[in-house]
Amino acid sequence: QVQLVESGGGSVQAGGALILTCAASGGTGSSGSMAWFRQAPGKQREGVASITRIDSTTYADSVKGRFTISRDNGKNTLYLQMTSLKPDDTAMYYCAANPNWRDYWDPLGAGSYNYWGQGTQVTVSS
Repeated sequence: QVQLVESGGGSVQAGGALILTCAASGGTGSSGSMAWFRQAPGKQREGVASITRIDSTTYADSVKGRFTISRDNGKNTLYLQMTSLKPDDTAMYYCAANPNWRDYWDPLGAGSYNYWGQGTQVTVSS
């Protein structure tokens, strides 16, 4: 059973930066694909960025050029560097993993992942 614990959220002003961290334990969470999702109040959960075991990355158009996903398999840790933050980035951010990834799955689709963290809140004020 994979456990995922996010940290690093907080409140920042527009234009600021944050780094989110997701620690994986209890299985092989870092061996497959991992991703960050976010969900704002009243909105559906959306995929933000994903990374495969071989460090192939996918980003949502809304964050391209501003967010960077990375992973340290030795530390079983996933990161999301967020820069030039906007109020629209305000949401609960979730880490997700699928140790048994298949390349034909949607890297930003919530249904592609079977392990989820509890989330960390990011609030960006204007």
